[in-house]
Amino acid sequence: MRSGHRLGRPFGWLWAAYGTSALGTWLAFGAFPLIAVRVLHAGPAEVAALSAVGTAVGAAVAVPLGPWVEFRRKRPVLIATDLVRFAALLTIPTAFALGVLTFLQLLLVSVVVAAADITFRAASGAYLKTLLPAEDLLVANARFESTTWITTIVGPPLGGVAIGLLGPVATVVADAVSYLLSALGIRATGGHEPRPEHRDTPRLRAGDLLAGWRYILADATLRPLFFNTALFNALVMAAQPLMAVLMLGRLGFAPWQYGLAFAAPSIGGLLGSRLARPLVTRFGQQRVLVVTGTLRAIWPVGLAFLGPGTGGLLLVMGVELGLIFSCGVFNPVYTTYRLERTATDRVARTLSAWTVTTKATTALLTAVWGALGGLLGPRTAIGLAGVLLLATPLLLPRRAASSLPEPEPEPEPEPGSAPSRS
Repeated sequence: MRSGHRLGRPFGWLWAAYGTSALGTWLAFGAFPLIAVRVLHAGPAEVAALSAVGTAVGAAVAVPLGPWVEFRRKRPVLIATDLVRFAALLTIPTAFALGVLTFLQLLLVSVVVAAADITFRAASGAYLKTLLPAEDLLVANARFESTTWITTIVGPPLGGVAIGLLGPVATVVADAVSYLLSALGIRATGGHEPRPEHRDTPRLRAGDLLAGWRYILADATLRPLFFNTALFNALVMAAQPLMAVLMLGRLGFAPWQYGLAFAAPSIGGLLGSRLARPLVTRFGQQRVLVVTGTLRAIWPVGLAFLGPGTGGLLLVMGVELGLIFSCGVFNPVYTTYRLERTATDRVARTLSAWTVTTKATTALLTAVWGALGGLLGPRTAIGLAGVLLLATPLLLPRRAASSLPEPEPEPEPEPGSAPSRS
């Protein structure tokens, strides 16, 4: 746990692969809506559907993939999902060059990418748990979190320049190539991954689809954390479109000011992720989880008091800085807590269920808050989201996770009976 802790060559390749794909994602941030508007001349309803429907349907498609991934080696799954995203995204510039790009194709690609993204996250968590010992998980997750915020700071400005010079389709090509490079990086991790235990039945059963949710809801420490993170993420994301309407419309901020208000505070996420491990070492995992989980819920309500001019811009930047710093500490601690608490043979199903729920809840609340913004006005709807966020710390686990129960031994065969074959 000392500074400069080395996690080995395989993790180095995995980390590089993660950074490459994350940078590609941020380079192409907002590319799909821009293509829909500028190239296909889509209206507001179609642009909203591209985000909400693509995410929701992708989450539904990913539901059976979690149990399927659980009983397979995770490294080939990671490579396959990267290649699927590469191929799906590459169809967009191809169709554009041929003059046959349609809104339906954009929607289908967003569904495929969303489903592959959920599957990748489930498999990567399970793979990380087999790649590193438990005491290194927080170090690894903190490095992933740092990389997330670095690419968040660097990616959108570079993507904006690329869009201005080459158009939004060019950033989709960059995103596609990043997934190809990620697949090559994961392949370079090498090593021998242990084969998961064989299933009792060769086919996926209907009950397997809900196994991840059953595992989460049966665990007294995972259950509150599950509801906390799903609700927190959904409420924060649901207010983002309303912030764009308020800042770019009624308050008259320039697009560059809007981008600066959310990009510059990302430095807080980088700082928070670097402090996560020292804080856990000094104060303990449980205390850091509860304190930072509470702090991150306090900031967003301040956005309801947003006004025009420099003062309003500084208010947004201050709120976002506090929020992102708290999330920068909380996220690697919570991710490690969740991995430690989840049995190795349940990680893929659990993470898949977790991500599906988060994405579906976000899509639902984004639609609801869009309607509330129309009825109450964007400022009131943003304030309502902030007030509800103040209640989310009540869902944080209030006691440290106990050790995982030992697996039950297999029953001994009765005398005289033939052993069963798996």
